[in-house]
Amino acid sequence: MLQDEVVVITGVGPGLGSKLAVRAAAEGAKVVMAARSADVMKQAEKDIAAAGGEAVGVQCDVRRPEQVAELVETAVARFGTITGLVNSAFGHPGWFDLLETPEKAVRRSMDIILFGALNVTREVVPHMKAAGRGSIVNVGTMTTRKPMRGEGGYAVAKAAMATATQFLALELGEHGIRANQAVMGWLDGPGVRFYLKFTAEARGITEQDVYDEIAARNPLGRIPTDDACAGAVLYLLSRHASEVTGAVLDVNGGEYMPA
Repeated sequence: MLQDEVVVITGVGPGLGSKLAVRAAAEGAKVVMAARSADVMKQAEKDIAAAGGEAVGVQCDVRRPEQVAELVETAVARFGTITGLVNSAFGHPGWFDLLETPEKAVRRSMDIILFGALNVTREVVPHMKAAGRGSIVNVGTMTTRKPMRGEGGYAVAKAAMATATQFLALELGEHGIRANQAVMGWLDGPGVRFYLKFTAEARGITEQDVYDEIAARNPLGRIPTDDACAGAVLYLLSRHASEVTGAVLDVNGGEYMPA
Protein backbone atom coordinates (compact mmCIF):
# COMPACT_ATOMS: atom_id res chain seq x y z
CA MET A 1 0.00 0.00 0.00
CA LEU A 2 2.86 2.41 0.79
CA GLN A 3 5.60 1.12 -1.45
CA ASP A 4 8.06 3.89 -2.42
CA GLU A 5 6.69 6.27 0.21
CA VAL A 6 8.78 8.00 2.86
CA VAL A 7 6.60 8.78 5.87
CA VAL A 8 7.35 10.97 8.89
CA ILE A 9 5.29 10.12 11.98
CA THR A 10 5.33 12.33 15.06
CA GLY A 11 4.30 11.35 18.56
CA VAL A 12 5.63 7.80 18.36
CA GLY A 13 4.78 6.53 21.83
CA PRO A 14 3.49 3.18 23.10
CA GLY A 15 0.01 3.64 21.61
CA LEU A 16 -1.15 4.63 18.14
CA GLY A 17 2.15 6.23 17.08
CA SER A 18 4.25 3.09 17.33
CA LYS A 19 1.53 0.98 15.75
CA LEU A 20 1.43 3.39 12.82
CA ALA A 21 5.18 3.19 12.38
CA VAL A 22 5.33 -0.59 12.39
CA ARG A 23 2.34 -1.00 10.09
CA ALA A 24 3.49 1.69 7.65
CA ALA A 25 6.82 -0.09 7.33
CA ALA A 26 5.04 -3.42 6.82
CA GLU A 27 3.14 -1.79 3.93
CA GLY A 28 6.43 -0.84 2.26
CA ALA A 29 7.09 2.70 3.52
CA LYS A 30 10.40 3.95 4.77
CA VAL A 31 9.54 5.43 8.15
CA VAL A 32 10.97 8.35 10.09
CA MET A 33 9.73 8.45 13.69
CA ALA A 34 9.73 11.47 15.98
CA ALA A 35 9.15 11.67 19.73
CA ARG A 36 10.63 13.39 22.75
CA SER A 37 11.60 10.02 24.25
CA ALA A 38 13.65 7.48 22.32
CA ASP A 39 12.65 4.33 24.21
CA VAL A 40 9.59 3.33 22.19
CA MET A 41 11.21 4.37 18.91
CA LYS A 42 14.22 2.13 19.57
CA GLN A 43 11.95 -0.88 20.02
CA ALA A 44 9.94 0.06 16.92
CA GLU A 45 13.18 0.31 14.92
CA LYS A 46 14.12 -3.22 16.03
CA ASP A 47 10.67 -4.59 15.20
CA ILE A 48 10.66 -2.95 11.78
CA ALA A 49 14.20 -4.11 10.95
CA ALA A 50 13.37 -7.67 12.06
CA ALA A 51 10.47 -7.66 9.60
CA GLY A 52 12.69 -6.45 6.78
CA GLY A 53 11.63 -2.79 6.82
CA GLU A 54 13.53 0.47 7.15
CA ALA A 55 13.02 3.07 9.86
CA VAL A 56 14.89 5.66 11.86
CA GLY A 57 13.89 7.38 15.08
CA VAL A 58 14.78 10.97 15.90
CA GLN A 59 14.29 12.60 19.28
CA CYS A 60 12.30 15.72 18.54
CA ASP A 61 10.10 18.17 20.40
CA VAL A 62 7.76 19.46 17.70
CA ARG A 63 7.50 22.78 19.55
CA ARG A 64 11.14 23.52 18.74
CA PRO A 65 11.73 24.55 15.10
CA GLU A 66 15.45 23.71 15.24
CA GLN A 67 14.67 20.13 16.31
CA VAL A 68 12.01 19.83 13.63
CA ALA A 69 14.52 21.01 11.02
CA GLU A 70 16.95 18.34 12.22
CA LEU A 71 14.20 15.71 11.99
CA VAL A 72 13.46 16.58 8.37
CA GLU A 73 17.15 16.83 7.47
CA THR A 74 17.66 13.33 8.87
CA ALA A 75 14.73 11.99 6.86
CA VAL A 76 15.97 13.46 3.59
CA ALA A 77 19.60 12.46 4.21
CA ARG A 78 18.54 8.89 4.97
CA PHE A 79 15.79 8.33 2.40
CA GLY A 80 16.10 11.13 -0.16
CA THR A 81 12.64 12.65 0.11
CA ILE A 82 9.44 12.83 2.16
CA THR A 83 6.03 11.99 0.70
CA GLY A 84 3.92 11.36 3.80
CA LEU A 85 3.40 13.00 7.18
CA VAL A 86 1.30 11.95 10.16
CA ASN A 87 0.90 14.61 12.83
CA SER A 88 -0.01 12.58 15.92
CA ALA A 89 2.06 14.29 18.62
CA PHE A 90 -0.14 15.60 21.41
CA GLY A 91 -0.18 16.87 24.95
CA HIS A 92 -3.19 16.50 27.25
CA PRO A 93 -3.78 19.31 29.78
CA GLY A 94 -5.55 17.07 32.32
CA TRP A 95 -9.11 16.12 33.12
CA PHE A 96 -10.68 19.43 34.10
CA ASP A 97 -13.64 21.51 33.01
CA LEU A 98 -12.40 23.96 30.40
CA LEU A 99 -12.55 27.10 32.56
CA GLU A 100 -10.78 25.25 35.37
CA THR A 101 -7.96 24.02 33.15
CA PRO A 102 -4.82 26.07 33.85
CA GLU A 103 -4.13 28.42 30.96
CA LYS A 104 -0.52 27.24 30.86
CA ALA A 105 -1.70 23.66 30.32
CA VAL A 106 -4.06 24.66 27.49
CA ARG A 107 -1.30 26.67 25.82
CA ARG A 108 1.04 23.69 26.07
CA SER A 109 -1.52 21.49 24.30
CA MET A 110 -1.96 24.12 21.59
CA ASP A 111 1.81 24.42 21.20
CA ILE A 112 2.18 20.68 20.63
CA ILE A 113 -0.99 19.79 18.75
CA LEU A 114 -1.50 22.85 16.54
CA PHE A 115 1.75 24.78 16.36
CA GLY A 116 3.86 21.62 16.53
CA ALA A 117 1.96 20.14 13.59
CA LEU A 118 2.42 23.38 11.65
CA ASN A 119 6.15 23.40 12.45
CA VAL A 120 6.60 19.90 11.03
CA THR A 121 4.32 20.53 8.06
CA ARG A 122 6.17 23.74 7.20
CA GLU A 123 9.49 21.85 7.04
CA VAL A 124 8.11 18.84 5.16
CA VAL A 125 6.07 20.58 2.44
CA PRO A 126 9.04 21.81 0.33
CA HIS A 127 10.18 18.21 -0.06
CA MET A 128 6.68 17.10 -1.01
CA LYS A 129 6.52 19.90 -3.58
CA ALA A 130 9.84 18.73 -5.02
CA ALA A 131 8.47 15.18 -5.21
CA GLY A 132 5.30 16.43 -6.91
CA ARG A 133 3.06 14.67 -4.40
CA GLY A 134 2.40 14.18 -0.74
CA SER A 135 -0.14 13.22 1.89
CA ILE A 136 -0.59 14.83 5.29
CA VAL A 137 -2.76 13.11 7.88
CA ASN A 138 -3.62 14.94 11.09
CA VAL A 139 -4.89 12.76 13.92
CA GLY A 140 -8.01 14.22 15.51
CA THR A 141 -10.28 13.21 18.36
CA MET A 142 -13.97 12.34 18.54
CA THR A 143 -14.38 14.65 21.52
CA THR A 144 -14.33 17.61 19.10
CA ARG A 145 -17.48 16.14 17.58
CA LYS A 146 -19.05 14.54 20.65
CA PRO A 147 -17.90 16.61 23.66
CA MET A 148 -16.82 14.63 26.71
CA ARG A 149 -16.48 16.39 30.02
CA GLY A 150 -12.89 16.85 31.12
CA GLU A 151 -11.55 16.93 27.56
CA GLY A 152 -12.12 20.63 26.80
CA GLY A 153 -8.51 21.80 26.90
CA TYR A 154 -7.42 18.92 24.66
CA ALA A 155 -10.36 19.23 22.29
CA VAL A 156 -9.93 22.93 21.55
CA ALA A 157 -6.37 22.28 20.36
CA LYS A 158 -7.50 19.37 18.18
CA ALA A 159 -10.36 21.48 16.79
CA ALA A 160 -7.86 24.15 15.76
CA MET A 161 -5.80 21.50 14.00
CA ALA A 162 -8.96 20.29 12.22
CA THR A 163 -9.51 23.74 10.73
CA ALA A 164 -5.84 23.96 9.79
CA THR A 165 -6.25 20.66 7.91
CA GLN A 166 -8.92 22.16 5.67
CA PHE A 167 -6.77 25.15 4.82
CA LEU A 168 -3.77 22.95 4.09
CA ALA A 169 -5.93 20.91 1.71
CA LEU A 170 -7.09 24.10 -0.01
CA GLU A 171 -3.67 25.68 -0.28
CA LEU A 172 -1.52 22.66 -1.12
CA GLY A 173 -3.74 20.81 -3.57
CA GLU A 174 -2.21 22.58 -6.56
CA HIS A 175 1.12 21.00 -5.64
CA GLY A 176 -0.31 17.48 -5.56
CA ILE A 177 -0.33 17.45 -1.76
CA ARG A 178 -3.38 16.15 0.08
CA ALA A 179 -4.36 16.90 3.69
CA ASN A 180 -6.92 14.92 5.64
CA GLN A 181 -7.95 14.20 9.20
CA ALA A 182 -8.48 10.83 10.87
CA VAL A 183 -10.68 11.42 13.90
CA MET A 184 -10.13 8.76 16.52
CA GLY A 185 -12.61 7.72 19.16
CA TRP A 186 -11.74 5.47 22.07
CA LEU A 187 -8.49 3.63 21.30
CA ASP A 188 -7.90 0.41 23.20
CA GLY A 189 -4.24 0.86 24.07
CA PRO A 190 -2.09 1.96 27.01
CA GLY A 191 -3.95 5.24 27.59
CA VAL A 192 -7.41 3.69 27.69
CA ARG A 193 -6.17 0.80 29.83
CA PHE A 194 -4.96 3.37 32.38
CA TYR A 195 -8.37 5.09 32.20
CA LEU A 196 -10.16 1.79 32.78
CA LYS A 197 -8.01 1.12 35.83
CA PHE A 198 -8.43 4.44 37.61
CA THR A 199 -12.14 4.69 36.73
CA ALA A 200 -12.80 1.19 38.05
CA GLU A 201 -10.96 1.97 41.29
CA ALA A 202 -12.79 5.28 41.74
CA ARG A 203 -16.21 3.68 41.22
CA GLY A 204 -15.59 0.38 42.99
CA ILE A 205 -16.32 -1.74 39.91
CA THR A 206 -14.17 -3.92 37.64
CA GLU A 207 -12.17 -2.74 34.65
CA GLN A 208 -14.29 -5.05 32.50
CA ASP A 209 -17.42 -3.24 33.71
CA VAL A 210 -15.97 0.08 32.57
CA TYR A 211 -14.88 -1.44 29.26
CA ASP A 212 -18.35 -2.86 28.66
CA GLU A 213 -19.99 0.51 29.34
CA ILE A 214 -17.78 2.22 26.75
CA ALA A 215 -18.06 -0.59 24.22
CA ALA A 216 -21.87 -0.55 24.44
CA ARG A 217 -21.93 2.96 22.98
CA ASN A 218 -21.09 1.82 19.47
CA PRO A 219 -22.62 -0.69 17.05
CA LEU A 220 -19.50 -2.87 16.88
CA GLY A 221 -19.74 -3.50 20.62
CA ARG A 222 -16.03 -3.08 21.33
CA ILE A 223 -13.41 -0.41 21.87
CA PRO A 224 -11.41 -0.26 18.63
CA THR A 225 -7.75 -1.12 19.17
CA ASP A 226 -5.06 1.38 18.28
CA ASP A 227 -3.50 -1.19 15.95
CA ALA A 228 -6.76 -1.64 14.01
CA CYS A 229 -7.37 2.11 13.82
CA ALA A 230 -3.92 2.65 12.33
CA GLY A 231 -5.28 1.20 9.08
CA ALA A 232 -7.45 4.26 8.49
CA VAL A 233 -4.40 6.52 8.63
CA LEU A 234 -2.47 4.26 6.27
CA TYR A 235 -5.32 4.44 3.77
CA LEU A 236 -5.28 8.25 3.81
CA LEU A 237 -1.51 8.23 3.33
CA SER A 238 -1.74 5.86 0.39
CA ARG A 239 -2.47 6.43 -3.27
CA HIS A 240 -5.72 4.53 -2.77
CA ALA A 241 -6.93 7.88 -1.38
CA SER A 242 -5.53 9.89 -4.30
CA GLU A 243 -8.76 11.85 -4.76
CA VAL A 244 -9.42 12.42 -1.06
CA THR A 245 -8.38 15.73 0.46
CA GLY A 246 -9.90 18.03 3.06
CA ALA A 247 -11.83 15.04 4.38
CA VAL A 248 -12.62 13.81 7.86
CA LEU A 249 -12.61 10.06 8.44
CA ASP A 250 -14.32 9.04 11.67
CA VAL A 251 -12.68 5.99 13.24
CA ASN A 252 -14.70 5.08 16.31
CA GLY A 253 -16.64 1.86 15.78
CA GLY A 254 -19.75 3.86 14.89
CA GLU A 255 -20.09 5.70 18.22
CA TYR A 256 -20.34 8.98 16.35
CA MET A 257 -22.07 9.05 12.97
CA PRO A 258 -22.02 12.44 11.23
CA ALA A 259 -25.23 13.50 9.52
